Amino acid sequence: METVIKIIEIFAFATGIAYLILEIMQHNFMWIIGIATGLACAFSFGVQHIWGQMGLNIYYVVISIIGLARWRRDAAALESSKGSNDSIIHLNHLKLKTLLISILLFLAGSAALIWLLRMLGDSESAVDAVVVVMSAIGTWWLAQSYLQQWYIWLIADSALTAMCIHSGMWWMAGLYMAYAMSSVYGWFHWKRNGRYVDS
Repeated sequence: METVIKIIEIFAFATGIAYLILEIMQHNFMWIIGIATGLACAFSFGVQHIWGQMGLNIYYVVISIIGLARWRRDAAALESSKGSNDSIIHLNHLKLKTLLISILLFLAGSAALIWLLRMLGDSESAVDAVVVVMSAIGTWWLAQSYLQQWYIWLIADSALTAMCIHSGMWWMAGLYMAYAMSSVYGWFHWKRNGRYVDS
């Protein structure tokens, strides 16, 4: 069983790196890769009894379908209004209302999830809960093409790297460390090449 777990972690690492590259380039195929990565990560965290991350990765599978549809629509809108250019990143403005709702969801969701995960015996309940809620919000922001989603990923993936190191999940730690480091490049790439769909 340990060999199977390691193989799935390596698979998650490999598909996760592919996902990361496609995310930075804002390529729609990222969402298909995200389904495979989400399922592999859900399994890896489940066998470690890190229930929040397991649930989050199942959420990633679902949001991948929504994100794919949204990105296709935004890319088509940008292409029709500003001409075709594969290097252009389609963006939407983050509204104050969305930001305030996200902050409230983060605070309430983190508190509720810490309590729930402790009841379930999650081995990393506090960090796990905070990262789960941040990542759920970050994934929603990613699906909406908000530039600010990169800030969330820098913080969440740094915390997740530390949690995976603490749990001895070295492949997963490497994956989330790569995610954290690349979020800086992702922000600059999207900022430099982004065009707002909703302007």
